[in-house]
Amino acid sequence: MAKVTRDDVARLAGTSTAVVSYVINNGPRPVAPATRERVQAAIKELGYRPDRVAQAMASRRTDLIGMIVPDARQPFFAEMAHAVEQAASERGKMVLVGNSDYVGDREVHYLRAFLGMRVSGLILVSHGFNDLAAAEIEAWDARVVLLHERPESIDDVAVVTDDIGGAQLATRHLLEHGNAYVACLGGTADTPSVGDPVSDHVEGWRRAMQEAGLSTEGRLFEAPYNRYDAYQVALGLLAGPDRPPAIFCSTDDQAIGVLRAARELRIDVPGGLAVAGFDDVKEAGLTDPPMTTVASDRSAMARAAVDLVLDDSLRVAGSRRERLKLFPSRLVVRQSCGCA
Repeated sequence: MAKVTRDDVARLAGTSTAVVSYVINNGPRPVAPATRERVQAAIKELGYRPDRVAQAMASRRTDLIGMIVPDARQPFFAEMAHAVEQAASERGKMVLVGNSDYVGDREVHYLRAFLGMRVSGLILVSHGFNDLAAAEIEAWDARVVLLHERPESIDDVAVVTDDIGGAQLATRHLLEHGNAYVACLGGTADTPSVGDPVSDHVEGWRRAMQEAGLSTEGRLFEAPYNRYDAYQVALGLLAGPDRPPAIFCSTDDQAIGVLRAARELRIDVPGGLAVAGFDDVKEAGLTDPPMTTVASDRSAMARAAVDLVLDDSLRVAGSRRERLKLFPSRLVVRQSCGCA
């Protein structure tokens, strides 16, 4: 069987190949609804499949969006990547995901790889974005949207949640349960001090403690973001002589590790230890006890990031309408804090 061409579609639909292209590419010129229906019917009847490689070569852009996350094994990043994929699919795009593993060189590796593929844009969940990555983006004149984090070394559009305000909500709630103070599991020594969500979570905890007239001295503990290493940190903290009455964790994954450590040490949660996390991953509702945490609208954030990265105005100097889209945080009360 001979390969079906765009000419065949145009002939059956009674229109030009240019109009067929406008329908397939959804632009750049509008097509009358009746004509669009004829073209789509002809495509279906003939079984026409556009040559995406040829389209990409002609437009110097693919139907791909590149997304770089620190670690897709962590539930928060996995759920965020899934939300971005769903939003991109609604716009007729596919998503390529790369894991930086919190390593700057790996982030640059994926930046170069995705930009070399002529992706339509990049959505970056960056950890301490480095100058080399920023220079790479500038050299390629790439469409970039920062999601979840807003590092200092790149001046671009960002979609974030109110991390400071959310951490304040969680810490205040733990204090309202009558706890003498709240300890905090923050990040590690290399966690960026500005623009990083975990740093903002620590700042929100610090502000809530200060509002209550409580000292934060000696009550902030370094811990990796994942449950496995946080579990090890929690074992040492909870088995020590100065066990805190309550802990606010900068991520839900850390909080899951704390709950596991408490169970092993036979510490009742919330009777002997109150716990709250941040992110509201799906697993937070299945922990024992169910975890109190802070949530943001990940689906809305993902849609905003996709819409922004496909916005042609991002490539026009001085035309950016919004440099920061800030989504509110909300407290999700379950049982790990002491609520019934």
